[in-house]
Amino acid sequence: MNKLRQCAVFLAAIMGFSSPSLAWELVGTKTISLHSREGDRTPLGTVTFLPEAGKTTFTLALEPERFKDFFLSMKEFKCLESAQEIQCHVPYPYPNPATASVDNLVWLEHSLLFFYKAPRDFGARLWNGIYYRMQITDQGIIGTPQAVDLVQMGAPPVDPSIPPFGKEGRTDIVPETRWFYRLTIE
Repeated sequence: MNKLRQCAVFLAAIMGFSSPSLAWELVGTKTISLHSREGDRTPLGTVTFLPEAGKTTFTLALEPERFKDFFLSMKEFKCLESAQEIQCHVPYPYPNPATASVDNLVWLEHSLLFFYKAPRDFGARLWNGIYYRMQITDQGIIGTPQAVDLVQMGAPPVDPSIPPFGKEGRTDIVPETRWFYRLTIE
């Protein structure tokens, strides 16, 4: 079966067809948006992908005017607010390579961490972290929320080249239980 697949990919390349998994590329400036349960799309800013020397680096540029400033637990956070939920961006605080590839979006995922809280709750609720697990599709990147405890970012990682939130540190949730059930990069 593997030989058959290799032949199909080879023939598609010769005939000018592209593989569906490679239809969207990590190149150029793309818009980052959150999608709410109510059907609203909230653009947050952009990410610029720059392929160079066999790797792709990225630069995140969130638009501050899209967010409201909240001073929570002695720290300022950029947040989005609804009557039911407040969702705040938590910038990853340690140096990282800011690289991405088709099969590894982990540093991009770490750059778009959030926590949520009810409007009546006091302080930052870092244990209510949201990690958007990302996948590349034909239309762009789709991020599905997972639960993560962001409190562990309080101490620097032993090895900064290893992202702290691996698969074992995240748990699946029903996406619709969060105000923003999806993140996209298009």
